[in-house]
Amino acid sequence: MASFGERLKKLRMEKGLTQKQLAAIFNTTERGYRNYEIEKTKPNYETLLMLSDFFDTSLDYLTGRSDNPKRL
Repeated sequence: MASFGERLKKLRMEKGLTQKQLAAIFNTTERGYRNYEIEKTKPNYETLLMLSDFFDTSLDYLTGRSDNPKRL
């Protein structure tokens, strides 16, 4: 099963966005966002919800608890 960082990167790339663009969308630094993808840091609960909403995917998929990206 893919890790959080791997899934986050995959979702970002599917939308054709750069780390810099997503950092701007989520009002963080590019380094801060990159650290999520390389799993140096973990996002807080509010950020996880925003990421899930933005990518229209379930929290379970985003965090690696499910392989089904669809929201139920």
